Amino acid sequence: MKYQKVLKNNNKIASDTTCQKQQMQMADNLSIRFVFSGSETYHIGKRQLAVHPDTFLILNEDTQFTSRIDAIDPVQSFALTFDRTYLSDFLRSQTLTEEALLANPADKPVLYNFEETLYPLKGDMRYNLLHLKEQTERGLQDEFLLNEYLYHCLINYYKVYQEEIFDKEARLTFLNHSTKIEILRRLNLAKEYMLGNYDQSISLDDIAEYACLSVNHFLRTFKQAFDMSPHQYLTKVRLQRARHLIKTTNMPINEIVHLVGFECPSSFIRLFKSKYHTTPLQYKLTA
Repeated sequence: MKYQKVLKNNNKIASDTTCQKQQMQMADNLSIRFVFSGSETYHIGKRQLAVHPDTFLILNEDTQFTSRIDAIDPVQSFALTFDRTYLSDFLRSQTLTEEALLANPADKPVLYNFEETLYPLKGDMRYNLLHLKEQTERGLQDEFLLNEYLYHCLINYYKVYQEEIFDKEARLTFLNHSTKIEILRRLNLAKEYMLGNYDQSISLDDIAEYACLSVNHFLRTFKQAFDMSPHQYLTKVRLQRARHLIKTTNMPINEIVHLVGFECPSSFIRLFKSKYHTTPLQYKLTA
């Protein structure tokens, strides 16, 4: 199903389902990219970012990128684009006091440059997005309601941004602010590498080299920022992807184990039960 809607305030909603796609584009405004099945790969410069159903990607205005889908089963992609004026007004409402907003209701635009990385799709962000997806599939034309959904998407993204950027930056034990920003940027590269290669046999050396950090420096700073080790993070990602495949496909558990990068089925079952308090087979029967 293909859905495209440009609202009167120039916010945009777009959905498409396809097995094959490759497009070179430039983001005309801030854009949030999702998928509900499969994955879509984005190339920004030399970076490769794979968006799965448990993540989403932020693209800033004027970012040049290539997006690619190459799958056997159809992939449903979903994109929200926010008008520059609308976004500026939203950011003013989030960053200024009530007194400042009342005194200057139409002050100069707020400049923005969000971290272009993969963010976790969870909690209220996921709940609101699924409701918006349901409404678009019904062909909803009510702009009042659509704008409410878009507003709540921004509210929820802003919370995720605080958690994923500001909170992680604050946990880094460096005095210099610019050093914190640079270290977090490199750690996000490591995170993106793990999210894109979780199904492969990857080593600490591979990840640290991709992030331009020494192994020991990477281990120490990743633990500080993410409150878990790289191995724990990679295991979490693999378990999330396995759970999604168990829920949405008829593939045998043993096949899923190897598809998400685990080598030992018994180890996978133990980790899955520890994380989700049920076995993979029990989860499949109740999902």
